[in-house]
Amino acid sequence: MEINPIPVVTVQTVPYDDQKPGSNGFRKPTAVFESKRNYLQNFIQSVLSSVDLRDRQGCTMVVGSDGRYFSRTATEVIVQMAAANGIGRLVIGQNGLLSTPAVSCIIRKIKAIGGIVLTASHNPGGPGGDFGIKFNVANGGPAPDAVTDKIFQISKTIEEYAICPDLHVDLSRVGRQEFDLENKFKPFRVEVVDSVEVYLNLLRTIFDFNAIKGLLTGPSQLKIRIDAMNGVMGPYVRRILCDELGAPANSAVNCVPLEDFGGQYPDPNLTYATGLLDAMKGGEYGFGAAFDADGDRYMILGQNGFFVNPSDSLAVIAANLSCVPYFRQMGVRGFGRSMPTSTAIDRVAKSMKVPVYETPTGWKYFANLMDSGRCSLCGEESFGTGSDHLREKDGLWAVLVWLSIMAARKQGVEDIVREHWTKFGRHYYCRFDYDGLEPRTAFFVMKDMETTISEKTFVSQQFAVGSNVYSVEKADSFEYVDPVDGTVAKKQGLRIIFADGSRIIFRLSASGYVGTTLRIYAESYEKDPSKHNREPQAVLGPLIAIALKLSQIHERTGRKGPTVIT
Repeated sequence: MEINPIPVVTVQTVPYDDQKPGSNGFRKPTAVFESKRNYLQNFIQSVLSSVDLRDRQGCTMVVGSDGRYFSRTATEVIVQMAAANGIGRLVIGQNGLLSTPAVSCIIRKIKAIGGIVLTASHNPGGPGGDFGIKFNVANGGPAPDAVTDKIFQISKTIEEYAICPDLHVDLSRVGRQEFDLENKFKPFRVEVVDSVEVYLNLLRTIFDFNAIKGLLTGPSQLKIRIDAMNGVMGPYVRRILCDELGAPANSAVNCVPLEDFGGQYPDPNLTYATGLLDAMKGGEYGFGAAFDADGDRYMILGQNGFFVNPSDSLAVIAANLSCVPYFRQMGVRGFGRSMPTSTAIDRVAKSMKVPVYETPTGWKYFANLMDSGRCSLCGEESFGTGSDHLREKDGLWAVLVWLSIMAARKQGVEDIVREHWTKFGRHYYCRFDYDGLEPRTAFFVMKDMETTISEKTFVSQQFAVGSNVYSVEKADSFEYVDPVDGTVAKKQGLRIIFADGSRIIFRLSASGYVGTTLRIYAESYEKDPSKHNREPQAVLGPLIAIALKLSQIHERTGRKGPTVIT
């Protein structure tokens, strides 16, 4: 019996003016995608149209999701539209699931033209939660500004989209599926792949799995507790840490991906990963970790709930890269950190005589550095760390680095961190988030502060808080000139740097969409080991007082305090 080719349909649409991707993709409340006509289709068509037609015809793309609500619907639409727009092959994780690091891995492995990741990262899921779409380019990293700007411009003028509404794929079955389309000479192909396998094979080339397995299974077995927070990382944790590396099955919790993440924020920090924190405080486990929904962020806890600040984690990893075979073989060329991230890694870089690149927030800036061979390790204060093995931050990779360090040094998390502080000094650090601000108010808070710190008299000004006196050494609006291609990113946050190395940073976050988020960062350096046991907020209190005085955030917004403190 002859099967008729699947028709390609062109649908008329009208543009929306709010489809501008941020530093971590395009995010909105899920209800927006569900309620606004063609909202999803418009954005997907804009993404596909951003790829030149000659490059798009017959090319390969990767698609994955963190499993959140609406992902199944969106994946089907992407498949139907990719087919209609000339894509030759889609590679999709089984049941649509792929972590963000795995998407980057597969893009690079198969030399795809790019990939689409359905995730809103650490934001909540479910019908009342959030949904997001990220476009990664051929190097496996997030789309650079030039590409996201092009997507946005297309979205503002779009008049139609192409789709094959009768095309349906079985995502539960690993293997190849082919479809004949109208007016197409070659069949459109979908390959459903094991969500973990390609990524696992990459990790095998980076780490000494035998050393890690010995740590987790040997006579002095390290008991670990890993919380996947009901995101996409469940299958990765079970397959890699339990099946491959021998950790007991009950070491891994919340490993079933749920569309609403069990009603919790899949955000690996002390505010939301309270179940892990409580378990670690009991002292039974020597190592704990949690991941966000799509697996690119992580948190590390030591025995008795010892918290490793993400900036400290980045610095400790940098100082111990020789514990990982990959870096012993490849060497270390340089480090990268986002501007708000603490300068702890800078001191490590100085001791290793390698450069540090200070970039705006957003992993796309690191990708350029890594592609040019300048950067081996990079990280952000928002619980993201990665290396040049991929072009994304990679939570499980970071956990395996920590386990490699523990196996090599035969020390616990707290001892490793405290020895690091003794050698390099401690960088006390915290971040305050003011979420949901009225955009106009947030804009003028930043504008007025920029005016203040730009005055010539501001540099060398002194601020006295109690017995502490801080002298301003430098103040500016951070601007980044990419050393690879010369592109310039302006207005990336306000910096106030004091003579003792302390810093205050103000930055508007692009990840918010219900109002605006203003983030305030405070950092203070302490070299004296006898002063390394103080509470961060006690140390940083004077700096925070200066930040509040300069910004007048409480007076101008009516707020009594921040939404979240990390």
